[in-house]
Parts: sequence; C-alpha cells; structure tokens
Amino acid sequence: MRTEHSRGHHHGHQQGRHNEDQQSHEPGLAETLDLDALLLHEHLQEIFDWTAKHQPAPGTIVDLGAGTGTGTLGLTRTFPQASVVAVDQSEFMLAHLASAVEKNQLSDRVSTLQVDLDATWPELADIDLIWAASSMHHMSDPANILSQIGKTLAPGGLLVVVEMDTLPRHLPDDLGFGAPGLEQRLHDAVAIAGWNAHPNWAPAIREAGMEIAEQRTFTYGTDENRELIAHNAQTFLSRMRTSLGDTLSAEDLATIDQLLDPHGPQSLTRRTDLSMRGSRTVWAARPGR
Repeated sequence: MRTEHSRGHHHGHQQGRHNEDQQSHEPGLAETLDLDALLLHEHLQEIFDWTAKHQPAPGTIVDLGAGTGTGTLGLTRTFPQASVVAVDQSEFMLAHLASAVEKNQLSDRVSTLQVDLDATWPELADIDLIWAASSMHHMSDPANILSQIGKTLAPGGLLVVVEMDTLPRHLPDDLGFGAPGLEQRLHDAVAIAGWNAHPNWAPAIREAGMEIAEQRTFTYGTDENRELIAHNAQTFLSRMRTSLGDTLSAEDLATIDQLLDPHGPQSLTRRTDLSMRGSRTVWAARPGR
C-alpha cells in the first residue's frame, strides 16, 4: 500500500485504499517526482547503467508503478531498441507520463497500462526486463506479485527492484538556530510512522523461485542546482509539517516554520548550505532454472 509520503517513483499502489486522499496529493507528488528526476539524474542513470550490465539488450520492458515516468524515460534512454510498457493504477500519473512520452517523441516505443496490481495481473508474457522502483513495498501481497513476475519474465529475463534506503536529507546538522539535529529527528519520526518501510527483498525474491544476480547500494549527494534543492527541501518539510506535526516538539515546529517562511531571514531559499543526500538499494534477479 502507498503511504502518505510516496517519493521516488509514484507507486500507483495505494491499490484501492484512501483513493480520495491519494488523488488530492497526486499533483504535488508529480511535481516532487519530476524534481527528484532533475536533481538525481546522474544517480538514477548509474542504476540504469548497472541494470544494462546485467541485461544488455532487452527487447521488452515493463515499468511497474511507473508514476510520472522517471523510470520509463530512463529505460528508453538506456535501451534505445526496447519497447516499454508503463504500468500504474493512477489515471493522473499515466496522463502525466503520456505527456512526457509525447514530448520526447517516444510514442512508438512506450505504451501505458492502467491496472491495480493487487487486484489484477496484466496479460504480459516473455518480458525481458521488469523494473519495479519504489513500488514493491506498496503491494498488499508482494509474495504474489513476485510470483507473477517470475512467471511473466522470459527465460533469461531480469527483475530489478529499487528502494530508497531513507528519504533524502537536505539540511546541515546545525542550522544556526533551533536545536541541532532537526533533520535526524524528522527522519526518526518518519521511521516510526512507517514511511518508505520495506524489507530486504532478497529472501522474498528467492521464495518466489528467482535467483539473486546481485544486490547493491547506490549513494548520492549533490549541492548543485541550489534553487531546485531548496524547492525539494521545502516540499519535504511542508509534508512533514502537515502529516507529522503533532509528533514534533514546539521548538522543532517553530524551526520548520522559519525554514518554510519564504520571506523570513531563515528561509530555505536564502540558505547556501543545502544539499541532497541519500541512497538506494537495488536487487537484480532472474527466473529460477
């Protein structure tokens, strides 16, 4: 199931729960995902290139939980001969993705499929590469999904599961006001709330009859595009303020409010010490022999 934070790819896997709440967040989420793609282009391309080492020339690719199309577009760049099916349950996200596909003149290579994966598995077969970025942990029954993936992959096909280890970090430990360690306390609150919670997928992948080809963690850190980083940080802190404000101290809430005040002296837009840091873990697996 998709939880409130939903970053990385739009996962499209709220799967029938809280649909009204999901739809109200989709425009802001789409903006966040597109911003992440701009800021983390090199980091994401590193994962695509790593995927290509395991599966150099797939003809058919499925992007599960495609969201706004970060994965879909990256896969088309990395594998210029492949056709890609972008799967998501969100009509809004797929429309956003279709617009990006048309803008990039990829309509002849990319198709979209709207489906609730917890309710129905699409009629796909002999797929060379299935890409599932920040989506598996939103499935109601991931064991069933992994079993279906194993049956859908072609012999010699590849599954790639990508998960954020934590949500991105943006702030220095000491902001120069408020209590030091604000961002760590925010991430602690996120962990308690279960945002982005996921297991090590290796045991579940093996249980589904697939073999792990490699598991690797990719780290990233950038302080370029300061304006975009500030915008990203503002989006994250705003969501924290709205969703978890009742779990934070009055001092931390006041600090967040000062950071979010666009006209205040402590505004994120005025800071020169912001960065974007984090990591993703990736699992590559093949159908069992």
